[in-house]
Amino acid sequence: MAKLLLVEDHEEIWDFLSRRLKRRGFEVVLAFDGRQGVEMARSERPDVILLDMNLPVIDGWTAARELKAGGETAAIPIIALTAHAMSGDREKTLQAGCDDYHPKPVDFSRLLTQIDSAMQRPAGTGGGAP
Repeated sequence: MAKLLLVEDHEEIWDFLSRRLKRRGFEVVLAFDGRQGVEMARSERPDVILLDMNLPVIDGWTAARELKAGGETAAIPIIALTAHAMSGDREKTLQAGCDDYHPKPVDFSRLLTQIDSAMQRPAGTGGGAP
């Protein structure tokens, strides 16, 4: 069973996503701020990280950079979850170290495709749907 780390501070979003992902057979661990997300990634070693970019304590961009700089977490694919859907926001998340980008509101079937793709490609190759 694949393990996902969901780093999200809005209860309705993490509740919705974690329930649906668990029903699809994923093990889901939760973190509610960027610092806790980095720590959980190091301790839990998830297969994929779903990272909100607007988080308390440290934001998602900072968390992504820390995760990609850390030897033990650098290879874990990160999918940015963000309400930032303006021109250039996707590129900004990829430059921060995220491997893919998913604008909110979440399209669950598309997110599942992105998770599956992230688990199959070599780390650091980026990609996914625009």
